[in-house]
Amino acid sequence: MFNKKEGKQQSTRIECLIGETTEIEGTVAFSRGLRIDGLVRGDVKQSGEEPATLVLSERGRVEGEVRVGQAIINGTVIGPVFAANYVELQPKARVTGDVYYKTVEIHPGAVIQGRLVHQEDTGASNVIPLVQSAAE
Repeated sequence: MFNKKEGKQQSTRIECLIGETTEIEGTVAFSRGLRIDGLVRGDVKQSGEEPATLVLSERGRVEGEVRVGQAIINGTVIGPVFAANYVELQPKARVTGDVYYKTVEIHPGAVIQGRLVHQEDTGASNVIPLVQSAAE
């Protein structure tokens, strides 16, 4: 509480929990804070303009895109992670996909099978927009 890290939100409130025995198929949209201990097959994204925080426990798994303000990951993500402000990859984090971030903290033991892509602070939006290639 006394160690404030730059870019890290200290007062985020978790208002929703997806329990360890819960499996969800489809997009999960949330505001403020979400903790996932179960399985989500689909995208996890924040709704609204306020940056929201996702906490993915070591038992949690997301098979889809993550698009939030802050992400604290200690579980498995199969898909890209877009964090407008901050990403923390804790020791048991396993990410198969690219991680887009403004500020990142990686603990020893975390595994990323993809690229780490730093996003400049544009001040425009709290959620990093999906960039489509010119070939599409």
